[in-house]
Amino acid sequence: MTAVVARIGKPHGLRGEVTVQLHTDAPEERFAPGAVLDTEPDRGTLTVAGTRVHQGVWLLRFEEVADRTGAEALRGTRLVAEEDEAEDEDAWYEDDLVGAEVRDPAGTRLGEVVALEVRPAQDLLEVRLLDGRTRLVPFVAALVPHVAVDSDDPHVVVDAPPGLFDLES
Repeated sequence: MTAVVARIGKPHGLRGEVTVQLHTDAPEERFAPGAVLDTEPDRGTLTVAGTRVHQGVWLLRFEEVADRTGAEALRGTRLVAEEDEAEDEDAWYEDDLVGAEVRDPAGTRLGEVVALEVRPAQDLLEVRLLDGRTRLVPFVAALVPHVAVDSDDPHVVVDAPPGLFDLES
């Protein structure tokens, strides 16, 4: 089974480097030089030629991409890899979470997860509420105490503090 490990962002510089939004807890392993990654949509496989972190942002360079034009053509592409068998059981991928029903601790339906935003400090669940508004919920155990996405009833429980879903945009 494959999982999204990163999403390619904008080009960086003129030699084909790209920024990436990480969706893995082990970027040093996933993006080691020589690692081969599949792409979605399919743009062929990409072989990691080098990695570095610049001002907190991961940059990747691929053997198949020589310049900024080639890097720009990859913008928005998802990098996918085979899931590890021994992966952390408390780790979830965006594909696992999107579409899961969001409930409060009493089981009342609040909405659904529409995205996972990976941020340097903490990840955020983007939740579309029943009335159509969207809210960001810090993806931490104190606010999201239960995640059941590998079941016949995929859902997450959000124990939102007062006002989190009531704030005006």
